[in-house]
Amino acid sequence: MRRSPKAQREMSNSNRPKGSPSLVVEWDIIDPLDGVVNRPFLESVLVAALEGRRVGQFLNVGLTITNDDGIKELNLRYRGIDAPTDVLSFPLQQYEAPEKPKVTFPQPPGEPLHLGDVVISYERAVEQARSYEHSLDRELAYLVVHGVLHLLGYDHEDPEEAKLMRQEEESVLKKLGLGRE
Repeated sequence: MRRSPKAQREMSNSNRPKGSPSLVVEWDIIDPLDGVVNRPFLESVLVAALEGRRVGQFLNVGLTITNDDGIKELNLRYRGIDAPTDVLSFPLQQYEAPEKPKVTFPQPPGEPLHLGDVVISYERAVEQARSYEHSLDRELAYLVVHGVLHLLGYDHEDPEEAKLMRQEEESVLKKLGLGRE
């Protein structure tokens, strides 16, 4: 599996809705998918997922698009599960509750707050979009939003947490015109 060189890109102010955070996206996309993945679309999903949240105005998120083999390897290494999955999140901040940081580290002036990394299996997204009978864009957007919410301290381990996370996911997808019909 060849990987494309890691690319870092700060979204220009002209691409962001007024009041949304400035965002640095660190991309890592495996080679066969590099020309297929719609980076501007996924960046707009990231912005929508972070818009209005109390996490800062200058943020950094890593976004990796891989295949089933790549995500299976990470799933085994970090979760002990020897199977592919659709999305993994690796948060770098700790939270008492969603969006309420537990430990605040001083940020160097001018440096973005790195929230963590989201890894998505493109193969899983294609399969799930087919299975759920919705567009690939909706599935990829859902996986990005789901992953970002994990970076912000949301979880779905118990029914109450799951309900809150699902409401947040659908709210963001609806803003993007990708809500459930």
